[in-house]
Amino acid sequence: MLKSAFMKNIVSLLFLFVFSFVNAQEDQLKTLREAELKSALKRMEFRASPNTGNYDVKYHRLELDVDPAVAHIQGEVTTYFEAKAPLSQITFDLATNMTVSQVLQRGTPLVFSHNTTDELVITLPKTQQIGVLDSLTIRYSGNPVSSGFGSFEVSTHNGKPVLWTLSEPYGAKGWWPCKQDLIDKIDSIDVHITAPKTNPSGDDYVAVANGMEHSQSINGTKKTTHFKHNYPIPAYLIAIAVTNYAVYSDTVSNNGNPFEIVNYIYPEQLAKVKTQTPVTLDIMNLFSALFGEYPYADEKYGHAQFGWNGGMEHTTVSFMGSFDRNLIAHELGHQWFGNKVTCGSWKDIWLNEGFATYMTGLVVEHLDGETPFKTWRQQTINSVTSRSGGAVYVKESDTLNVNRVFDGRLSYNKGAMVLHMLRKKLGDDIFYKGLKDYLNHPDHAYGYAKTEDLLTILTAASNQDLSEFFDDWVYGEGYPTFDLKWYQSKPTEINFKLSQSQSHPSVSFFETALPIRLIGASGETLDLVLEHTKNTEDFTKSVNFNVVEVIVNPEFDVVSKNNSAVLSVEDHLLDKGISVYPNPTSNSIFIKKPDHITIEQIQIYNIMGQLMYSAGWSNSIDVSTFASGLFLIKLQTNKGNFNKSLLKN
Repeated sequence: MLKSAFMKNIVSLLFLFVFSFVNAQEDQLKTLREAELKSALKRMEFRASPNTGNYDVKYHRLELDVDPAVAHIQGEVTTYFEAKAPLSQITFDLATNMTVSQVLQRGTPLVFSHNTTDELVITLPKTQQIGVLDSLTIRYSGNPVSSGFGSFEVSTHNGKPVLWTLSEPYGAKGWWPCKQDLIDKIDSIDVHITAPKTNPSGDDYVAVANGMEHSQSINGTKKTTHFKHNYPIPAYLIAIAVTNYAVYSDTVSNNGNPFEIVNYIYPEQLAKVKTQTPVTLDIMNLFSALFGEYPYADEKYGHAQFGWNGGMEHTTVSFMGSFDRNLIAHELGHQWFGNKVTCGSWKDIWLNEGFATYMTGLVVEHLDGETPFKTWRQQTINSVTSRSGGAVYVKESDTLNVNRVFDGRLSYNKGAMVLHMLRKKLGDDIFYKGLKDYLNHPDHAYGYAKTEDLLTILTAASNQDLSEFFDDWVYGEGYPTFDLKWYQSKPTEINFKLSQSQSHPSVSFFETALPIRLIGASGETLDLVLEHTKNTEDFTKSVNFNVVEVIVNPEFDVVSKNNSAVLSVEDHLLDKGISVYPNPTSNSIFIKKPDHITIEQIQIYNIMGQLMYSAGWSNSIDVSTFASGLFLIKLQTNKGNFNKSLLKN
């Protein structure tokens, strides 16, 4: 009784743990998805100015004067740009709430206009020819408009002033003159933040921005902090924050290349957050080992706390509203997939979100173990199969539908499971090598990529034709349901008949390496993979125990639903009713069958898989010319296909 009660309690606790794990995972994904959806909603509404497409931004120097207690900015932005077409004018995006006082080029004032469509149009002193690099400086000031996802916010935490930016999707123009086409990445930036040395309570102000902190200088009551970032970055990922941060660092090995993870935290939450961020070291080391060196390892990674309950993957410093492990992993994962390589269109959003979602799963696998990761996969598959349709790839007609683009079931969960199935198909070594090739490809590293680019790179890495897989699982909709019939014809052999149905007509058949697990009468187990290449397919496998149960997709490695595996008594009896004799033989064989079975085709293969005989029904076959050895006889009948073995003397 005591043992039974104890075991019952253990089972109950295990159920509660798994239930809590699954629900926490689902809630955290929902929060991430909703945050990115809201952000993207505004980004999709934005249309890049047609007047900013004739030049390529190479460099920005932002010199900004701010006060976290005042919603105001004053600054100078120096931009280096290369002409893509002859330029007599150059246009920047800048909200009209900003007042431009002067535009200078090598000390010479330039003529400009600032129109109601948030365009700053500057007349150049002479036409700038294609390929020519030049620069100018814009001086401006004003009360920033929060035109993005809280693009420039001045508020308080615990009664202390705080300033932070979050320019995704197109809020950068609300506080500095830039180019916001979301395609032209800036090659490098310098950011100089000038703010009061202290807040009204006497606490020191600390400034944060992308890249490495290079210097601090004091000038009277003000302090200027200089950050430099030497990697391509879109305008919306440039961010600043200033408040009385408590700062602490952890050193991460990063595959033997140590650098600091810098945390900028509200002092009143420091004790709590210090217990949450150390896992970043483990996640960083994991991602670096799997996907290659952290993309900005010669600069920094860090977290800056800010006033929105979510996260934003600003390059080298994620702004964080909370510090649960999933959010830490998701934002860090985006530094590889999203920042280093950015999806080239909304149709390819899974290259950002499917990857970041799978990376949270990899954290579960490597930090928690295989059982929680199995639960993670099961829950992810349940989400994917909760509806019958839907592809990972977004159709052109849906690219303006934010709910479809940021569909948690498809772009996040199905994208993640497609990656897991690719991993199982290719094997870990090739899978991770292929992803490193993708991240380091000269056409895509620190730039953009599309789904066909990933397919090309993985095909080259694996030397496999993956087009069928991508057609089925990335471009196609839905999922398969597997129906497996089995019987054990002899103690050392088991037979299978595998069929599938599809949840959506866009895919006629899912070619699948289907894992199954055999369970023996004494608890034995044997894991097998059935290479399912056509419907209603027969397999014969060796086994050394009495099978009592077969489980389809036992580890939840394949997206599928309502699978079944049943003992086929009829097939077993039919198989028993067909006999080949004499066996072994030296000359001829005879085939005996029940009257209600019609044998339509007979094929005989040697152990090398070579076809030795093929013909319609005959009750006797001359095999005298066959070499000695073991042969496989395949019988196609009106009741299905059956296999027999033959030993030739």
